[in-house]
Amino acid sequence: MSDELRVAGLTPLTTIDFPGRLAAVVFLQGCPWRCSYCHNPALIPPTAPTPWSWEQVIAFLGTRQGLLDGVVFSGGEPTLQAALPDAIDAVRAMGFQVGLHTAGMYPERVAAILPRLDWIGLDVKAPDHRHHGIVGVQGAGPRVHATLEHVLASGVAHECRTTWHPSLYGADELLALGQALAEAGVTHWAVQPARLDGQPEARVPPSLVHEMSARFDRFCVR
Repeated sequence: MSDELRVAGLTPLTTIDFPGRLAAVVFLQGCPWRCSYCHNPALIPPTAPTPWSWEQVIAFLGTRQGLLDGVVFSGGEPTLQAALPDAIDAVRAMGFQVGLHTAGMYPERVAAILPRLDWIGLDVKAPDHRHHGIVGVQGAGPRVHATLEHVLASGVAHECRTTWHPSLYGADELLALGQALAEAGVTHWAVQPARLDGQPEARVPPSLVHEMSARFDRFCVR
């Protein structure tokens, strides 16, 4: 049931988390991965105390009907929570479009909710063989690859995002990843330079920006 949803936070208004829409972001508690550059570590423990109830979120959204276009479920990892599909249905019933941010670790769960979504942002953190070293879980790469296949087959509007630093893997592998995503049918790709303690700032090579801008309908460095 959606009233069991564990809500870690709420952003009342965003123009950047759901492309082309004014949206609220609902952050859900819990994530099974341990990325070294995680910018939201407080959301990792699934049983940590949460400041919001789902009833409070619904009450807030009720005051924004006609003002907001959509609601984005983010995290943490929102697909970790079994109550997510019911929560999506509740939001849609209020007249909002629905977006999802996911790292893709549960392909079948994502496949089950894709028909309910208007947009999905999928984190593709690395080439398959590098994925487990970044997230701390064996077999992570094939899971994300399977999720990507579900997303592309669904026809749901999407964006793939890659957080990158040269200490994680080289620019040549980042380029190869972008080429593979484009060949698979991804239309939008964003590269987000990671900030790592004690490491120089990541700089995406201009040559990669030039080539990727020609391969995707939309490519950006954030």
